[in-house]
Amino acid sequence: MLSRTAENLYWMARYMERAEATARLLTMGQRMAILPGAHHRDEWRSVVRATGAEYRFPEGSTVTESDAVAYLMLDLDNASSIRSCLLKARANAKSARTMLTQDMWEALNEGWRKLDSYDVAEARQQLPSLIDWVKTRVMTFRGAAHSGQLRNEGHDFLRCGSALERAQMTLRLLDVKYYVLLPETEVIGGNRDHYQWTSVLYALSGARAYHHVYGGTYTPWQITDFLMLNRLFPRSVAYCYDQLAYRLNRLAGWHDAKGPCHDTVKDMVAGLESQDSGEIFRQGLHETVQHGLMVTNRLGAEIAQTYHFG
Repeated sequence: MLSRTAENLYWMARYMERAEATARLLTMGQRMAILPGAHHRDEWRSVVRATGAEYRFPEGSTVTESDAVAYLMLDLDNASSIRSCLLKARANAKSARTMLTQDMWEALNEGWRKLDSYDVAEARQQLPSLIDWVKTRVMTFRGAAHSGQLRNEGHDFLRCGSALERAQMTLRLLDVKYYVLLPETEVIGGNRDHYQWTSVLYALSGARAYHHVYGGTYTPWQITDFLMLNRLFPRSVAYCYDQLAYRLNRLAGWHDAKGPCHDTVKDMVAGLESQDSGEIFRQGLHETVQHGLMVTNRLGAEIAQTYHFG
């Protein structure tokens, strides 16, 4: 396969996952912003911070829902906004059209200019329905790929991009939680803390799966273990890295060669496997999340280097 085609498939998957990740961040921000005292904790700044874009808003100013919706959903100058991601995913799909099924292409192509017609006020008014529309588009695309695409190296590049971006999404959502509670650690264990932690589960569609594993007990360390270490939940960091290891090993077989990315993913999988229950909280959630983000960013660069992207 040409490296350019592989790159298009990889980034198409990343952009689709990123669009969904940003939609889920907006959902989480809405849920946490309705709690008492939200204005003083500036939840929306924590959401923007989780995307790495806090520099766009002066320190000391309050980030509003309008600011977050404008920048994270509609702003074409923001390469990670939902609107930008959907446009870039479609552009990559056009360049790799012969590798997609008809259903995959239709999932990307249907309503691809939808967000062009919205201003900030309209997007805020219809935010829940727009978020549902974004998630439906991404899930339709994902389902089409799962049910119809050949299991060749193109599919492996697609799944690598998806798994890498999904791991980042989970880590970023945990980072939002950390920043929200940072100024007021005395509320840990209270009703608001409980609501915020369950908001993380809902944002990742993991509430029912968590209940199946832990029953009706909701504790910060169990939720963290579930989202970081559970190898059966498709949005956990451990599950995503298991997928990355599997896909990269398949690609090593296709190309009869390995690179630094294979060592990085192997080390990360081993590190996650070695964690005991509650250990992440004992070591420090922020430190663990920051390490995970650093490794995931490095892995993305190593994949690009190994397979000559760009």
